[in-house]
Amino acid sequence: MKEDQVQDSNEIKDQAINENQAADESEAAQETGSFTGEETSGEASGSGEAAKRLQELAEEYQGRALRVQADFDNFRRRTQKEKEELAQYATSKLVGELLPVLDNFERALATASASTESEAFGKGVNMIFRQLEGVLKSEGLTAMQVVGQPFNPEYHQAIMQVESDEHEEGIVTEEVQKGYLLKDRVLRPAMVKVSM
Repeated sequence: MKEDQVQDSNEIKDQAINENQAADESEAAQETGSFTGEETSGEASGSGEAAKRLQELAEEYQGRALRVQADFDNFRRRTQKEKEELAQYATSKLVGELLPVLDNFERALATASASTESEAFGKGVNMIFRQLEGVLKSEGLTAMQVVGQPFNPEYHQAIMQVESDEHEEGIVTEEVQKGYLLKDRVLRPAMVKVSM
């Protein structure tokens, strides 16, 4: 019987010790700021949301960086193209200013051929005209051939419409002033009469 009592008292002591240890551990956990299971899961979901938000921000900033890079590449290509065009057509202002001189030479040659007295003068003017024409051609200037062509507002400037039996409607019948192309661009449209 004594043994039973001793065993019971030992079991009671063991229970009390276990309860005291559990209470001590619980107090220690609260003092050190340990989290319970619920707090840990709430914090984990909060950090998951923060990680998701940071991922979204990273993707947004990466998208912005890619757009800025694409804009810069487009700007670089556009300025390069503009530079090339500027270099190619840098003489357009000069050539445009020389066109009236070319027109006057043609007019002088047309009137000089009518009189025989000024044959030497006409030959001299003709030589100057050919020289000027050669320089302008070397810069890429070409005269348009417009008579008999369909009217095109990009290349022709219609100053009047005329009735024509030879041409159908919308065909250039006469060139009043020559039009010129500088390389592949219209420098001056041709002034023309168009059939109706």
